[in-house]
Amino acid sequence: MLDWMKKRESPACDEVKADADATTRRGHNKAGKYRWLYEYLEKRYANTVVLTFGQVEDLLGFALPDLARTDQEWWTRADISTAEARWSDAWRLASRTARPNLMAQTVTFERVS
Repeated sequence: MLDWMKKRESPACDEVKADADATTRRGHNKAGKYRWLYEYLEKRYANTVVLTFGQVEDLLGFALPDLARTDQEWWTRADISTAEARWSDAWRLASRTARPNLMAQTVTFERVS
C-alpha cells in the first residue's frame, strides 16, 4: 500500500553484496572440513569470541583431534607449506587469531585489525 515509502537499494549496493557473498564462498571452500567454524566466526560481529572445545565440536559436527586438547601449538601454528585446507584456515580466513586455554578447554578467537 505504501510501497512508494520503501527505500530502494541502488545497483551499486547489489554489487557490494555480490562481492561479499563471493568472498564468503571462497573462504567457505578454503576452510575445508572446518568450514562451519569459519562461517560461525565470519558472521560474528564481536571482536572476541570465546568457545569451549565442545562448542567447536558441535559447530564442526566431529571431534577435535587429541592434539587440539593437549598442544597449544595446534591452535597457534600455521603450516603454510601445504596447499590443502588446514584447520587454522577456519579462523585465519575469518580474520581471527586463536588463543587456547587448555586447562579450561576453551579457545578465544580475536579479530585481527
